[in-house]
Amino acid sequence: MKTSTLFLVAGLSLAAISCAKKNEPPGLAPPPEITVYQTHVQDVPIYREYVGQIFGFQDIAIRARVEGSLEEIHFDEGKAVEARTLLYTLESEPFDEKVAAQQSYVAEANTSLVKAENDLNRVQPLAQQNAVSQRQLDASIAQRDAAEASVEAAQANLHAAEIHRDYTEISSPVSGIIGKTMAKVGDFVGREPNPIILNTVSRIDRILVQFFISETEYLRFSRHRQAETESDRQEREENIEVKLILADGSIYEHNGQMDFFGREIDPTTGSLLIQASFPNPDSVLRPGQFARIKVNVRVEKNSILIPQRCVTELQGL
Repeated sequence: MKTSTLFLVAGLSLAAISCAKKNEPPGLAPPPEITVYQTHVQDVPIYREYVGQIFGFQDIAIRARVEGSLEEIHFDEGKAVEARTLLYTLESEPFDEKVAAQQSYVAEANTSLVKAENDLNRVQPLAQQNAVSQRQLDASIAQRDAAEASVEAAQANLHAAEIHRDYTEISSPVSGIIGKTMAKVGDFVGREPNPIILNTVSRIDRILVQFFISETEYLRFSRHRQAETESDRQEREENIEVKLILADGSIYEHNGQMDFFGREIDPTTGSLLIQASFPNPDSVLRPGQFARIKVNVRVEKNSILIPQRCVTELQGL
């Protein structure tokens, strides 16, 4: 009997201990690690990006100023050319003939002038002796003056003919890169009213980038500029940054500058044309490329920056 009672007490004790372990609260998890970002007050530039197109600092269309057949091409397409380098030669025979004809007219006019001056030299002494009438003297003077005018007119026509003959040789107006020729040897060029563009020479040691801003942005910028003090405006203009983001996402190494704001808002698009220029010493940039312009339009003073990952957006709040 005592033995049974002992086993019963031991069993109840073990059951009580087991229940106590089951009801014991589990261990607490360690607190999570929290990353803390320390903010501070600073001046923050506000940037805007715009899509722009690149142009040469000078894109000069090469046209023939006289009509004729193209005889020679003196350049390699796509290569650099210097200013006043001969590019095209047109047939010059018709213009040589016009120059020769005008030269004969000049000679004829000079001969008439010599005759008129000799006649006047003979009449003047006789007029002083009243051997001839004043009317004859006046007529001789008028003939001499008319002969001088004829010489001047003939010389002017000769000069015009020589200019037209010189137009048969077409030279580059600037130093730059020349493109693909639009005319071949033997083509008749220079016909009005729409003479063919033979080629284009682009000066690219400095390039231009044109882009547009909306009318809303223009108004916002204008109001912000009006609210600035003179010192703030001067500081902003001195510290403005104009960067170029190329098609591959890289940022062009040279900063640019704003140098043109359009006169009017385009009524068809509601946008304003703006132009910036960039140095291009290595000729990396070429006309026709598209790029993005990144401009710090203003600076927010005494602002606090918070990382984007620290901001959570809740719908409706």
